Amino acid sequence: MTISNNKNTEQIKQRIKEFPTAPGLYFMKDGKDKVLYIGKAGNLRSRVSSYFQAHSNLAVSRGPKIAEMVSKVVSVDFLETETEVEAMLQEARLIKDIRPAYNSVLVDDKTFPYLEITISDDFPGVYITRKPRQKGTRLFGPFTNVKDLRQSMVVLQKIFKFRTCRLDISERDKKRKFFRPCLLFSIKQCAGPCGDKIDKDKYSKLIKDFIRFLKSKRSVVIRQLKKKMAEAAKAMEYEKAAMYRDRIRLIERLDRRGSPESNVQPEVFVSDPTEALTKLQKIMGSDQPVRIIEGIDIAHISGQAMVGSLVKFIDGRPFKSGYRRFKIKTVKGVDDYACIAEIVKRRYKYALKGEELWPDLVLIDGGIGQLHAAEKAFKSLGAPKNIKIASIAKRQEEIFLQGCDKSIKLPANSPARKLLQYIRDEAHRFAQHYHHILTSKNMLNNQS
Repeated sequence: MTISNNKNTEQIKQRIKEFPTAPGLYFMKDGKDKVLYIGKAGNLRSRVSSYFQAHSNLAVSRGPKIAEMVSKVVSVDFLETETEVEAMLQEARLIKDIRPAYNSVLVDDKTFPYLEITISDDFPGVYITRKPRQKGTRLFGPFTNVKDLRQSMVVLQKIFKFRTCRLDISERDKKRKFFRPCLLFSIKQCAGPCGDKIDKDKYSKLIKDFIRFLKSKRSVVIRQLKKKMAEAAKAMEYEKAAMYRDRIRLIERLDRRGSPESNVQPEVFVSDPTEALTKLQKIMGSDQPVRIIEGIDIAHISGQAMVGSLVKFIDGRPFKSGYRRFKIKTVKGVDDYACIAEIVKRRYKYALKGEELWPDLVLIDGGIGQLHAAEKAFKSLGAPKNIKIASIAKRQEEIFLQGCDKSIKLPANSPARKLLQYIRDEAHRFAQHYHHILTSKNMLNNQS
């Protein structure tokens, strides 16, 4: 199959000429402005134009699925990024959130790894993990290549001698001096805190130096390695010189990472929600288990580009196929209450027709005003009276329940509060993510 029968091909080719030659993401969209496919590229113009070559046979070169997708493309757009690494991380997040019909990879729950330093421990450990602790750690990443990260850690452990074991090592444990450290201490790749071979203050300095190294451009270590490489080459010890060359490359690849804040992977920090759901059922006064929860949030800039989001959680975990986003159609200016009402009416009209299940709980991001707006919208729809509605306000983390004007304040460590916060924050992230990233290129597409 070729794209020769696509009437929009010439317009698309003209549009591609406006694409930069820089790295970034490209978006293939249909006639309804819906994203069909998301891809990344080191050179956006070159990559996207390759889909629309007059004599190319996409069915042969890229497979029948891609050829079918291209035949449906009516418009293309792009999002430029500073680096290819940023493009890779943004691609993974957007595919998970948008779930385009023709993206077959990155839609599962696989995540990028982090480098975790357990700074709250007496003797912090350094680990490569996809499931960091909930607190008490310093995170670097996510990293785009776990193999490179593992190899880099072997090199860096020889330099900084941090521990990578999972032992619980306490400064108060006086029996440590009788403990025999593992082989890593013997080969001078670990400082041996498990066997009392280093005190807490010296080990803390070691970890601080390592963190400073990760935050810096690592020029000192790389300069030392380059000096050793040159000395080995001059002495005609070519194998040793090659070893130092490989170490330099590995350390330089540590820059192939994002940041926990900019490249958030919320599914990484999910905890067991069983206890939270049990307590939530009690708080809501429900005689049925609270299994399906949907969270709603609004995002805008001074009333412009109004965006609504809806996230779905089943048994306390995100259900990405149930996520929805809404371009607000009926509201002018800044009116969060009216926006919430519009989303409620548009979302739950399908449940009212019996085409979808009603959730057990609808959680609104906001205070008592936002809750009342949702209540009125449900009432105007004629929704079942057993639908539970609640809201959670950010400032004091107050929880409001339908029919109650007084808020509930749960302890900070309450599993129920943490679950509600997670749902609220995920709805907020989902709304803001599209608002800031996609609307910057005017690529919002309405799915409901």
